[in-house]
Amino acid sequence: MSRPRFFVDAWDPAYGASFEASAGGPAAPSSAQVDPDVELSATDWRAIGARRDLPAPDVVLLVDGVRRIDASVWTAEDDGGSFPGIAASYAAGVVRCDLERGAAELAGARVGRGLFTASPSAQDVLAGRIHYPVHRVGGTGELSKLPAAVQGPLTALEVAVSDAARVDGDLLVVDGPLRSRRQLPRTLGYIKTQHSQYLDARLTAVVTGLAPGQRSPVFRLGTAWGGYSWYLRLPVAAGAPWAGIVRMECSAELSPAEAIGLADLSLVTLPRFASTPYKDPRAPQNLVPIAGLERRLRGLLGDARLLRRVLTAAARGIRR
Repeated sequence: MSRPRFFVDAWDPAYGASFEASAGGPAAPSSAQVDPDVELSATDWRAIGARRDLPAPDVVLLVDGVRRIDASVWTAEDDGGSFPGIAASYAAGVVRCDLERGAAELAGARVGRGLFTASPSAQDVLAGRIHYPVHRVGGTGELSKLPAAVQGPLTALEVAVSDAARVDGDLLVVDGPLRSRRQLPRTLGYIKTQHSQYLDARLTAVVTGLAPGQRSPVFRLGTAWGGYSWYLRLPVAAGAPWAGIVRMECSAELSPAEAIGLADLSLVTLPRFASTPYKDPRAPQNLVPIAGLERRLRGLLGDARLLRRVLTAAARGIRR
């Protein structure tokens, strides 16, 4: 069998690909089963304020990851067929926030790359010290679904840097849903963009009526990645009903009392990290340490234009 070939799409990935499926539709009510009675019965739902007797933890670890499509590629198979693919770079890091000292520092960061495709004959791309190992995806491998395939390796990288930086007792806050990280102890998922509506209209009204520094009661989601969840509103000027609101998650393996304890802890901890509009257009949800970590991680990904040239040269070298 001859060596498979690949071609780099001429379009800059910042503008999508020359062939790309349309994006998904608008957010819709979720079909997930919800148990709203974990902390308060649904008929008694109300806003909950911060506990005055509960101090914030001494140390908070904030974890985030970034990803970037360096190039869209197409394979050329021996039978005349072709499969789309993406060459992607991704990085994960941890910021250690010492609340006693008022200091934050990078506690660890790692970078990964990969060629994501359903091609059965695709091979790793090697160009000098740049390595894009093949991550073979299942199904037909439509181009529109390939970016989601990067999430698995990125999550594994986030778990690895979290394990390396963590000390027992530290509160770990993951930017985004917990997904497969639910086994990490004393860990919160931080969801700053709300894509689904989990609660009925009456309970949603409690959420949108939260004042800054208040949270909703804890409820439980019956999804595949189900667990305990709650909403809280960060410091924000008056605005849209969902302005400044984030959704938090913790593991379903915890007891209700443990989940409620983490909800209380999140309320005395996270508002102090909220960003401001003149510094960040995603304020206040994009926490200040997370914004700084994202900038650092994007720098670690390397120059996108250089990597694209490396990939193009590697493709031409394979065809010779």
